[in-house]
Amino acid sequence: MNPEELQNLAREAQSRLESLQTPAQLEEFRIAYLGRKGKVTCLFEALKTAPSEERRTLGQKLNELKNSLEEKLKGRQSGLSASGGREKEFLDPTLPGIRPASGRIHPLTQTIRRITGIFERLGFEVAEGPEIETEFYNFTALNIPLDHPSRDAFATFYTQVDSPRESPFLLRSQTSTVQIRVMQKRKPPLRIIAPGRVYRPDRVDASHAFMFHQIEGLMVDERTTFSELKGVLHLFLRQLLGPETKIRFRPHFFPFTEPSAEVDVNCFLCDGRGCSVCGGKGWLELLGAGSVDPAVFEQVGYDPKRVQGFAFGLGVERIAMLMHGISDIRMFLENDLRFLRQF
Repeated sequence: MNPEELQNLAREAQSRLESLQTPAQLEEFRIAYLGRKGKVTCLFEALKTAPSEERRTLGQKLNELKNSLEEKLKGRQSGLSASGGREKEFLDPTLPGIRPASGRIHPLTQTIRRITGIFERLGFEVAEGPEIETEFYNFTALNIPLDHPSRDAFATFYTQVDSPRESPFLLRSQTSTVQIRVMQKRKPPLRIIAPGRVYRPDRVDASHAFMFHQIEGLMVDERTTFSELKGVLHLFLRQLLGPETKIRFRPHFFPFTEPSAEVDVNCFLCDGRGCSVCGGKGWLELLGAGSVDPAVFEQVGYDPKRVQGFAFGLGVERIAMLMHGISDIRMFLENDLRFLRQF
């Protein structure tokens, strides 16, 4: 060992130390130069064989080299710790950028917006109401009698579990409650739609859920006929499902409309020939409708001899399932990104 060898080692160590960028590289440097078998440690062993007259001078310079490397190594370690120990990133401006993750509108929300957009173009306005209601708004004002099955505890969520029929509040089972509230506050002419969540204690399966979405519609004026109801629904369904959509009205019964009808469209999956979706009938049941019963007008203070109206209602989930070919209603609520990314 000689002074020139020490100088070469010092230059080599300094050059390598400046190029280190990560904690792992610093640890490799420490082992290579200052570890038990490192280059500086080996020189201390070789110092024993140096001539006695040079040993003192070489030992002093070797200690200085060791102390210098330890201080510089400690300084680099502190610098990396302050920067989080991250490697220096190389930016290539010619590479394409990384697209940030973005959310999507839920398919049910998409369906609601599409439906309300069609009715808004037909002159309807969107109205909203509370999801916790009273029996008056959910049943009585809609001409639903006291002995109707929908008033029983197994068909409605009452807020008082131990004595449900004595509870003053319940979770609304239909958005028709919004129609009553609007008619109480405003006079005809009215043209509204009421989208929102409704609740029924149904057993959850592929086609039923305890919470789902409805859109109810109402039009009231001095003279509003059933033929106008048919015209509005024809325009709506053809805008929603296509201009070739065939529509039929079947007689039905609802307590709050008279006459009442179920509205069907030809199965757009089989074009009316019959398939598993439509049960071989060639028709799909989509909504219920009818002329507003005079008893409902009396509940809100309207004179049934001076005004007429029609109402209709449809389930959003059913529309979305038919339009997108979805076989299980539970998919809407599972928050599975593999499902939601398709829309």
